[in-house]
Amino acid sequence: MVFSNLFSSQGICGSRSVGGRQRCAAVMLLSCALWASAASPDQTRLPPGAKIGNYVGTDAMIPMRDGIKLHVEVWRPEGATPKLPILMQRSPYGYGVEAVKRGFESEFKELAQDGFIFVLEDIRGRFGSEGEFVMLRPKAARGGVDESTDTYDSIDWLVKFLPNNTGKVGIFGVSYMGWTTAMATIDPHPALKAVSVQASPEDMFLGDDFHHNGAFRLQYAWEYAAALETDGRTLKAFDYAKEDPYTWLLRQTDLANLDQRSLGRTLPTWRNFVEHPNYDAFWRAGVTSAQMPAQVQVPDLIVAGWWDQEDFYGPLTIYHNQGKGDRQHRNFLVIGPWNHGGWAFGKGRGYGPLDLGSDTGVYFRANVERPWFRYWLKGVDQFDEPEALVFETGSNRWGRYDSWPPRHGVSSRRLYFHASGVLSFEPPQSAADAKADSFVSDPAVPVPYRPRPISAIVAEDSTWSAWLADDQAPFAKRADVLSWQTAPLQAPVTLRGAVRAKLFASTTGSDADWIVKLIDVYPDDAATPAALRGRQLIIADEVLRGRFRGGFEQPHAITPGAVLDYSIDLHTASHVFEAGHRIAVQVQSTWFPLIDRNPQTFVSNIFAAGSADYKSQTHTVLHTARYPSELVVDIADTDRGPSPSPSR
Repeated sequence: MVFSNLFSSQGICGSRSVGGRQRCAAVMLLSCALWASAASPDQTRLPPGAKIGNYVGTDAMIPMRDGIKLHVEVWRPEGATPKLPILMQRSPYGYGVEAVKRGFESEFKELAQDGFIFVLEDIRGRFGSEGEFVMLRPKAARGGVDESTDTYDSIDWLVKFLPNNTGKVGIFGVSYMGWTTAMATIDPHPALKAVSVQASPEDMFLGDDFHHNGAFRLQYAWEYAAALETDGRTLKAFDYAKEDPYTWLLRQTDLANLDQRSLGRTLPTWRNFVEHPNYDAFWRAGVTSAQMPAQVQVPDLIVAGWWDQEDFYGPLTIYHNQGKGDRQHRNFLVIGPWNHGGWAFGKGRGYGPLDLGSDTGVYFRANVERPWFRYWLKGVDQFDEPEALVFETGSNRWGRYDSWPPRHGVSSRRLYFHASGVLSFEPPQSAADAKADSFVSDPAVPVPYRPRPISAIVAEDSTWSAWLADDQAPFAKRADVLSWQTAPLQAPVTLRGAVRAKLFASTTGSDADWIVKLIDVYPDDAATPAALRGRQLIIADEVLRGRFRGGFEQPHAITPGAVLDYSIDLHTASHVFEAGHRIAVQVQSTWFPLIDRNPQTFVSNIFAAGSADYKSQTHTVLHTARYPSELVVDIADTDRGPSPSPSR
């Protein structure tokens, strides 16, 4: 939802002191838009005469309906200008001249060249704004206040009192700011004419930052809660005392009291994790699209990244749910080859070792986002993009579709697991396939989610934003990871749509996690770029906590030894496996500390599990005609691929 270190290696910290560097690292990583002040997290007012290029900045305090005032920075072109529309962001991370300057050099660059009034607001209880901060504050009961009412009141004040505005407002932002953008569409102000919900979380138990299918995202959730809830006016990174978070978190068996034990205080969000281990009313109340209007009222350009390490589930699910009520064709989707927020801050030429063939971030900002707001806020030109503009990885081409996944031009195919690590489109039939694959999963030595040492997420040297580019080949060699591969492909295979795993599996324990990764295996030859030779690249992945196999509201123990089917949604993909490559699947049961450890013995609340509850268990995956473990994928009917993006 919020972590990004896209700029951590580019020397953008202004402070030279140790404390300043630590604060700046937390700022950079906690705000995908990098809007917190690099000089001091306590800075909540602009200096007199603040100026960036031809934009000048001023402060204002906007009264809300309950008397609380929210702080905004207003940046507008200098001198006499025609009336301009307003572009707004609402953030919990703070702002400041240096960070806004970086915004004008990246995220705002193309929009600023076109001329808008930028209004940057601290949400309730953060930095310069009054009131109490509540993480992802859900929609209030009638007469209450929430992010929707605060946005409405802010827009109402701005269009009435901000000089020289046209009375038209757009809102956009990445991650938490994407979520506040989504909240703005609840009972929207009449002046709100367009939004762009970018990398917003949708459901914090089913698929976004804090849980995936009930499995708790330990390191991320811990560092995030500690950073945001220690002080409403700062962002403070948790100090692992230079220890590998893998090692430090492995010692924490009593997660229920981790906040009190490690910080000497309770964190509200951590308390919510502990007290709501299942998918109850608390989690359902926070589902983003369930709070948004059933009928799309405000045109919405939804943005996602294929390698988003935080919120891929969110934008895709919001798009799908909003599409059900999109009678006026105002629900649009862009999926690009980006990590979390990667479209907003750089050229978007590469990801990890991959060369994407063009400046995909610049292309999006200049040729999609800018025309979007020009059209809806200025009435300029036409917005002629399709409902779904989707980048195809592997071929490095943009595809234009009338929906996502596509309704036409694809067929569902099955990739079956076989004995001896073979993956193929042929179903299991041989006697050899009757021999199942087993591995011992030991919670005391869980599989790391990336090669160790694993850095803190909030750290100057963090590479969190690139972990999905890590080579998965070393993990295939572990005894506690199962791997299947096709033979080298004789012709390209194009995935274009849904990806779902179905495992037939058993365990000697009474609980287990099932992690499935779909992988592109590059050839190990001289024709392949050196950084990619033999590399195993994640294309899609997901985890399912076994106790929730029958539903997320009530967990159930697994019967030891019983063969059960586990359906795991790996969401969607648009990717070409080129000729000579292999398609691979890896299956494992630990992914630490990305995911907390499953004790593998059933307990009512894993947060309260003790050391004695964590036990090694043997997990078995079957692949027979009766129990055909498989990956179900949408394959393009032709491998000609989508058209390249048009020149502009």
